[in-house]
Amino acid sequence: MPDRSGATKKKGAKELVVITGLSGSGKGTVLRCLEDLGYYAVDHLPIGLIGKFAELVQASAAIARAAIVVDVREGEALKDFPKSFAAIRRLMRTRLVFLTAGEDTLIRRYSETRRPHPLSRDESVAKALRAERAKMEPLRKLADHVIDSSKFTVHELREVIGETFGSGRDATSIVVYVTSFGFRHGLPADSDLVFDVRFLPNPNYLPEFKNRTGRDPRVARYIRSFQQTAEFIERISALLTYLLPHYIEEGKSYLTISFGCTGGQHRSVMMADEIRKRLTRAGYLVKCTHRDIAKRAGG
Repeated sequence: MPDRSGATKKKGAKELVVITGLSGSGKGTVLRCLEDLGYYAVDHLPIGLIGKFAELVQASAAIARAAIVVDVREGEALKDFPKSFAAIRRLMRTRLVFLTAGEDTLIRRYSETRRPHPLSRDESVAKALRAERAKMEPLRKLADHVIDSSKFTVHELREVIGETFGSGRDATSIVVYVTSFGFRHGLPADSDLVFDVRFLPNPNYLPEFKNRTGRDPRVARYIRSFQQTAEFIERISALLTYLLPHYIEEGKSYLTISFGCTGGQHRSVMMADEIRKRLTRAGYLVKCTHRDIAKRAGG
């Protein structure tokens, strides 16, 4: 039975992971992590050789799993990637991981490392990054996993990859990432599901709660005291426990659920924590982050 990776049950013993994404987003970290997990790792394999490499992996008795990096250094050859990728998926189980990050994060990383961007030439890093995003968009659309490394330390990114690709992990499981955010600061780039909780009463307008967050028990109790909050929690919990088995059946191993309010400090924080608890009790592996909790923006 085929899944989105193009694999069949019969061919499931062999696997190829293609790592791609933006420069500075953590592709090297992911490749090294997969190598530590037992994958045969190759950095920057020319697109014209990917098909031959996949055939060698499929035929090799010594290699069960392999990982390669494909990125903007390929230049004009990138346009040939979708066709090559489709051919590989017909041959063996293949997953595409796309690494991304916010522009500010990438610019900071380049500033810290002092490395030139592959497309920079005489242009600014910001302009080069925007050009790269446009070039890489067709690959992003093919991805099985889109990971925004902005919210992860190197250790946390390695943990994400370990949980998603580790050999000891049940292939029928899924890693759920629940995050809170403020619409005022923009949508999280890697969200699979987004829920707007701005319809709930806002503790930001109460002086005793304004400088606290949804993690404060008093703030959480206030938000929960409203009937619409309790009903929303029950309905969303039921929806997610219905959806997750279907995502697993379709081969999805990584799901990001985002809850947004105005500033990302009160309502979305409480809701993300509550949903994390409920999904954990339901037996899922759940990680929770609060993207905008430290920003004094209200809501």
